[in-house]
Amino acid sequence: MSDETLPVATALRHKDLLAISDMTPEEIRLVLDTAEAMKEIGSRTIKKVPALRGKTVVNLFFEPSTRTRTSFEIAEKRLSADTLNIAIASSSVVKGETLADTALTLEAMNPDMIVLRHSSSGAAHLLSRICKSSIINAGDGTHEHPTQALLDAYTIRSRKGGIAGLKVAIVGDLLHSRVLRSNVHLLTKLGAEVWVCGPPTLIPVDIARLGVKVTHRVDEAVEGADVIMLLRIQLERMQGAYFPSLREYFSVFGMTEARVKRAKDDVIIMHPGPMNRGVEIASEVADGPFSVILDQVANGVAVRMAVLYLLAGGVEHHEEAA
Repeated sequence: MSDETLPVATALRHKDLLAISDMTPEEIRLVLDTAEAMKEIGSRTIKKVPALRGKTVVNLFFEPSTRTRTSFEIAEKRLSADTLNIAIASSSVVKGETLADTALTLEAMNPDMIVLRHSSSGAAHLLSRICKSSIINAGDGTHEHPTQALLDAYTIRSRKGGIAGLKVAIVGDLLHSRVLRSNVHLLTKLGAEVWVCGPPTLIPVDIARLGVKVTHRVDEAVEGADVIMLLRIQLERMQGAYFPSLREYFSVFGMTEARVKRAKDDVIIMHPGPMNRGVEIASEVADGPFSVILDQVANGVAVRMAVLYLLAGGVEHHEEAA
């Protein structure tokens, strides 16, 4: 595929990507289809196209990140955008500047997009109301992490050929997980049967209203599953004892080879990372033949390229830049 044959696609309905709950199934499929073409760019000798030439993207991360921040930066550079990474520790935030004032300061410099990760739920929505720039939510508190769910869906679709009708078991710290919320919205919109499992103390009380099946028994959750997704135990968000010990958690809820055998023969094992080996997942499972954890990382670049491209106007802006 040449640089001039990027996918012909319409832009997303909104100027921002804040949450999967805001997206239609058609928009989700549009991102996944666009990511198919973007992935091919990564296999070239010269991994760059001029689709976002002349566009400026600011990466504003208030929380630590390896996978999300790195893949956004690579995605931006592959699309020829000008990228600016804000180091919060050396910014005016440490002097007491608010998120809104930081955003308005950046907005005065006319960036085209701001990629935001923040510990407060709703932070991306705040920026979307005060900024003309497109805001991409790279994770806000315990609310949502939309691009993670999109790359998870892309990985599932690549391995399974589709999502409708699959049984997906999500096991782990559901209470504190923005990945859970985005994945539940996406997978149910696309017709998957979603089961969630964890200790009673780590399951949101109203999660069933989102159309999922809830169990506290791992064996029931993974029985006949097409996909098993493990979620990290987020100790940094916990104040109090949610379970007796990490060893106890692994004994009752950890994904072992024996538990994987209850799933389909072609099950895939997922984890958004970073993993706590021996807590959510045994090393032999994380590194085993069913694991697609590194595929998720690789697919994150293509999916984030697709999001950036579509928010910039898709094919219309590519033609202007050509």
